[in-house]
Amino acid sequence: MATASNLLTEDQFLCSICLDVFSQPVIIPCGHNFCMTCITKCWEGKDLHQCPVCKKYFDRRPDLFTNTFISEMAAQFKKSFHVKDTGSEQRPVKPGEVPCDVCTGTKLKALKSCLVCLISYCETHLEPHHRLAALKKHKLINPVENLDERMCTKHDKVLEMFCKSDQTCICILCLTTDHMTHKTVPVDEEYGEKMAELGRMMARVQQMVDKRSQKVKEIKHSVDLSKKQTEEVISDSADVFTSLVRSIEKNQADLTALIEKKQKAHEMRAERLIQDLQQEIAELNERSIDLEQLSHTEDHLHLLQSFPSLSSPPHTKDWSEISVHSDLCVVGTLRRALSELKERLSKEIDTETKRLCEVELKTMQKCSVDLTFDPETVSASIVLSENCKQARTATTKQVCPDNPKRFDYCLGVLANQGFTSGRSYYEVQVKNKTDWIIGVAKESVNRKDAVKLRPDLGFWTI
Repeated sequence: MATASNLLTEDQFLCSICLDVFSQPVIIPCGHNFCMTCITKCWEGKDLHQCPVCKKYFDRRPDLFTNTFISEMAAQFKKSFHVKDTGSEQRPVKPGEVPCDVCTGTKLKALKSCLVCLISYCETHLEPHHRLAALKKHKLINPVENLDERMCTKHDKVLEMFCKSDQTCICILCLTTDHMTHKTVPVDEEYGEKMAELGRMMARVQQMVDKRSQKVKEIKHSVDLSKKQTEEVISDSADVFTSLVRSIEKNQADLTALIEKKQKAHEMRAERLIQDLQQEIAELNERSIDLEQLSHTEDHLHLLQSFPSLSSPPHTKDWSEISVHSDLCVVGTLRRALSELKERLSKEIDTETKRLCEVELKTMQKCSVDLTFDPETVSASIVLSENCKQARTATTKQVCPDNPKRFDYCLGVLANQGFTSGRSYYEVQVKNKTDWIIGVAKESVNRKDAVKLRPDLGFWTI
């Protein structure tokens, strides 16, 4: 008679859960056999008890009895083929690492996790997946914990589809129930799309970092220009005051100190802006690292669950309108100081004041803006040109549609453009009248009654 080793193969003595030769095999009502430890762990904490092989459900948890025939045959097989205990020479699992779900006693470090078996295997217990044809088709990934979370809680099937409508992972049976009319794709396909989007997000974050780095350079350059201008102004003031009598030497020293004080305040503001920018750069770099780490994961579910919290960049300021200009006050301060001496030093002061005014004007003109009048704000007694660049008094009062933005009681018109920060320079040419009022106003100013042009009411005018 043939021996067991001649008639049977190793596949016939493998537990379909741990994929190792049976240890204390038990039989369940559907006829399938498992290791006592494996099936007990599989059913642990579950209300419904299902056969891992044929998926048959049982009304109550079946009693487990040792299959003595299979147990004896497995023992003979181990003896015939010298089957050794697995994993005895591998490294025990360390804190933070994924343990092998099959190992009994000392847990070894898992080498891979199987998305079909929903079990993590050490190197020895993973061996059948590399050898047996049926197991070679299983999906292996780097070891991860909580594999049971990859099962649909409703149908107890692997989460292998992704519902784009609900942005959630589902099993194949969910397609025929709650998600029948939804747009769904395989998890692998959605993983590819999310990885592509992740790459675009990383590029956008890096672009934001680059823009802020460039803004840091602009601010530093502005500080350098401001320092240079300040040095030039101080040098010019020295040239002017050295020609004056000793009686005004104190005035010159005070002026220099004031200029340097303003420059110090200018540098301090620039430093604060740089600190804010560097803080945002640090936060964006941290997000970039998180995105980079996420981009290397092979864990589809982890990517999909982590993606929403990283999909939008951290809260940052809009730096496009923020800039640091060289301070005009130093030039104006010198000009005013010279004007105070004009009575005694009219010739010298007139010459120097004219030069400084030209410098100040050129600096201000760098902040020039192009303005047009807003027809919705113009009063009925003012007529605008077709390009809304000119305004004149009407000979007769016009009929204008009622508009909450329009000045009704007084002659007035606002520009289409508004300012919220920074510096803006514009010129207005006036003629054919002896009285004009020009300035800026809050958007919320009263336009229906008599207007009092005061700062506390939202008007700053000349």
